[in-house]
Amino acid sequence: MARMAASVVESGEDAFRKMFKFYKKRNPPPDYSAVINFSRGAPSDKIVPADLDSAAVSDVEAARVGLRPVRDWRAFSLQGYPGFIFICNPFLSGSQSYWVRQCLKIYPQKPNICNLDMHMSPSDTEDIWGKSVHALSSPTGKKEPKTLLERLRWVTLGYHYNWDTKTYSANSYTPFPADLHLLSLQVTAACGFPGFNSEAGILNYYRPDSSLGIHVDESELDHTRPLLSFSFGQSAIFLLGGTCRQDPPTAMYMHSGDMMLMSGQSRLLYHAIPRILPAPQGHTTLEMEGCSLTSSLQEDAVVEPVSEEDWALCSRYIHNSRVNVTVRQVLGPGQSFPETPSPLQRTDTGQTDGPHDGAADRDHGKRKRSSSDSVDPVET
Repeated sequence: MARMAASVVESGEDAFRKMFKFYKKRNPPPDYSAVINFSRGAPSDKIVPADLDSAAVSDVEAARVGLRPVRDWRAFSLQGYPGFIFICNPFLSGSQSYWVRQCLKIYPQKPNICNLDMHMSPSDTEDIWGKSVHALSSPTGKKEPKTLLERLRWVTLGYHYNWDTKTYSANSYTPFPADLHLLSLQVTAACGFPGFNSEAGILNYYRPDSSLGIHVDESELDHTRPLLSFSFGQSAIFLLGGTCRQDPPTAMYMHSGDMMLMSGQSRLLYHAIPRILPAPQGHTTLEMEGCSLTSSLQEDAVVEPVSEEDWALCSRYIHNSRVNVTVRQVLGPGQSFPETPSPLQRTDTGQTDGPHDGAADRDHGKRKRSSSDSVDPVET
């Protein structure tokens, strides 16, 4: 059955889009036997162990942000994708809950920007978590309007991404979260990129029918620095292609806690997420892991215990949802923003005001309605 996925791209015409549709379809569901599952170490002639720099991050530094010692990380590369590194959940048991709480409760707060700001007043989106707690904590079983948290599709941090122009600018900036920067700094250092400067972040919130359109991330002015991606909650099918859409993509699972880094030749490759789905049977889920840290936290730890009350809401949310965090360095040494907008991001699908309910697809300049939620193509 693994040949089924390959058969949809034999013609070579827009092979990526055909594969995207193959994995996105619901009835009948697709065959997943060709999807690489790094966490199980399934044999594949494409998978190559990746060398990390364990000396770049001390055990103490790793533990501060909730990570195991770098020497214990399971990292892989893929044949044909130079600069791509996949790290299977390197988080300490219980520490993912801190980052999930930050993504749902802290990072959506003002002055950061989210999709709800496009349609609501700032006062209405001031406390998305607080306005959603009661409804999510006490479900009645009746069909009720979605809470603000359930309507959240994206949040931008640092240099705020402009969905209309597909650019960043100096006059749209708020301080980047220090804890997320430190996490990103340790991961990129371990992957051979010391001194990474976290300047922009985009959080994508996936509901059961969400997907991420085919795209290339090229809005950052410096492409020599890597793109970093963190995944929490439900699993996803990630497609990584080539420099053109005629290149057939490779399909892989992203589970909760997994990380990806795209650099070098892989920095500007097409990629997409056609669907999210529950983790395969036998895989430890974030809900099973819970929120109790197994080891005592050091005094200067960034991660902190999550209250049972907060985790109850987080757990309810991620039961059928996924949160992805991408962190980017926008400017290189000595660079500054141009006076004129930089080139638009190449994209297959998306919408001008970012991801939101009932999102529209844009294909060859035409707009059409989509029956499912769509996330704007900004994730890496």
